[in-house]
Parts: sequence; structure tokens; C-alpha cells
Amino acid sequence: MSDVAPSRIAIYDMDRTITRRATYSGFLMHVVRRRQRWRVLLTPLVALASLLHLTGLVTRARLKAITLRLMLGPTFRRDEIAPLAESYADKLVASGLYDEAVEQIAADKAAGYRVLLATASFHLYVDAIAARLGIDDVLATQLDEGVGPDHIRARLAGDNCYGDAKFARISGWMDSNALTRDGSHIRAYSDHVSDQPMLRFAHEAVATTPSRSLRRLAPKMGWEVVDWRPKRRKG
Repeated sequence: MSDVAPSRIAIYDMDRTITRRATYSGFLMHVVRRRQRWRVLLTPLVALASLLHLTGLVTRARLKAITLRLMLGPTFRRDEIAPLAESYADKLVASGLYDEAVEQIAADKAAGYRVLLATASFHLYVDAIAARLGIDDVLATQLDEGVGPDHIRARLAGDNCYGDAKFARISGWMDSNALTRDGSHIRAYSDHVSDQPMLRFAHEAVATTPSRSLRRLAPKMGWEVVDWRPKRRKG
């Protein structure tokens, strides 16, 4: 038996796991209202793209690229968007997080866990949120920076960090950090059934304020279920 203590890793999804709501639409509207307000007029096109996604004619990744292009433009300057990402992160951290999620992150860190944030949301603003939570390791959806370091294209670079693609990114991160499942103790937290690959991989899986599908699946898999919504006071 090895005397080396296993590495402790806590992997968190972000939207509706740590945050109370999905963050992408909120970020886009935060930027539009402070940058090019006329783009609000394009929201019916965003709704149409969302409908096409629901019918299966547009992929999730394509939908994200379309909405980004409509709301921010085909290309945009990093130095123009970065301050807005910071102010959005401030706003979100002030009132948009589950308190119990923040407490659990702090508890995991205090217990010696290396915390990894793995989310389908964009690095464009996720990094600012992670910094405010004291999380250094982040896997998120990346945008095309092919036009130079100061400009970003409104299209994805690589896969949308979701489902199996997210798990592939987690596996790559572990490889690059010389970490293995057998040599680690892994906790994983998510609200959504799309994170099954990540949850199955973990030694401890926690379904946090879960979606209906995950709530049904979790007991069958022996996963803990927690509800991080604020508790209503009786009386």
C-alpha cells in the first residue's frame, strides 16, 4: 500500500450549481445595456435561434455563437469587454450565488481539496467569477482569438465545454497535472444530468439543487442530493 496521500480534487459545474440562474443571457444583456443598446432590438432573432435549437436544427454550440454574434458583434475588442466582464462578475457574486455553494467551496478548500471549475459558459467572463471565488483552475468554453490577442471572434474555438466534451476537458486537465483517478479522491458537484460523465467519474458525486432528470437518476446511482436554494422561514 502506498504511503502517498491521494490528491483531493473538487470539481464544480457553475450555472445553477453555484449560481442561482444560468449566466450567459445575463452576461450578454449586461454588456448590451452598457455598450450597444440598439442590439436589444435583435433579441427576437435570439429567440428564433433558441427555438431552432429546441427543434434540433441548431446545435447548442451553434446557438451560443449566434447569440454572441447578435449581441456583441462578429468581433469585439478584449479591452472593451473585459471591464464589463468584471462588473458582471461583481454583480453576480453580490446577489446571484447560492450561499451554501460558496460555503461548500470554502469548506472543500479548507479540507485540502484543489477546486476545479468546469463549465460550458465562456472564459470571457467565467475567469472573473472564479477569481472572486478564489478558484484558480478553470475549464470553460473558449472563443476564437485568431484575429490577434486584442480581438475576439464571436465563434467557439474547440468544443462547447458541455457533457462529454466537458469530461474530455477534465480528463485532459488531470493528465496535464499528472493526476489520476486511482491516485486521487474526487468530489463532483452539478445540477444537471448532462454532467453524468463527470459525476460517474467522481468518488463522491453530489446532485446540487438538481434538474428533474438528475433528481430521478441520483438515488439510482447512490449520489447525494442537496438543495442549495435559500430556506424559507416558517411562521
